[in-house]
Amino acid sequence: MLTKRIIPCLDIKNGRTVKGINFMELRDAGDPVELGRIYAEQGADELTFLDITATIEGRSTFVELVKRISKEVNIPFTVGGGVSSIADVGALLNSGADKITINSAAVKTPELITELAKEFGSQCIVVAIDTKLYGDKWMVHTHGGRIPTERETITWAKEIESLGGGEILLTSMNNDGTKAGFATDITKGVSEAINIPVIASGGAGTVEHFLDVFTNAKADAALAASIFHFKEIEIQKLKQYLQDNKVPMRM
Repeated sequence: MLTKRIIPCLDIKNGRTVKGINFMELRDAGDPVELGRIYAEQGADELTFLDITATIEGRSTFVELVKRISKEVNIPFTVGGGVSSIADVGALLNSGADKITINSAAVKTPELITELAKEFGSQCIVVAIDTKLYGDKWMVHTHGGRIPTERETITWAKEIESLGGGEILLTSMNNDGTKAGFATDITKGVSEAINIPVIASGGAGTVEHFLDVFTNAKADAALAASIFHFKEIEIQKLKQYLQDNKVPMRM
């Protein structure tokens, strides 16, 4: 059985790690390179670094920071933010990133997913979905959650897989930063609809939330930010708890 993954996420603005609630009210959480190194030492399986204002500010992502990260961090890491071309992805991978994540550019130009998968391999291409619940429909958003689209989340997830995406990073905007638990319903819906890995994101607050998203929502990985940044949950203790509850972990 494949082991489940714990992935600390570092949202970056102006070179600093920040964390908000429902994608707003950002506060400083420290130096991303230092935090990444600490998480690697503590047993994180992977890391994700997101330049959260790159798309809305219309600039390319943070190649120099990625080079610093690759020198300090000895576990796989994914980077994203403002990625919109083969050149962007090549620069990030050449700077030391193991995977890249795209969101807004993929929604705007879905064939970009196929182009990137052919150029670099599907295993490098993580497509992020920021989703928000309206009534009984989970709808895709772009530009850091600021712009709603007409796309339904599960339909878009299926399309991502068919286009060659290697993994989906699914963030519930309703749950983000609330520490009230992951959105298990949409996570389960996406996980059951596709055959590529799903990373659950948004809402982690307790070790029980991770157990729930792995066992009931069938996520392959779980991503969280503030509970790690502000030392509310220790990664090794979390992984031991999950292992004790029969969730396969890399210890």
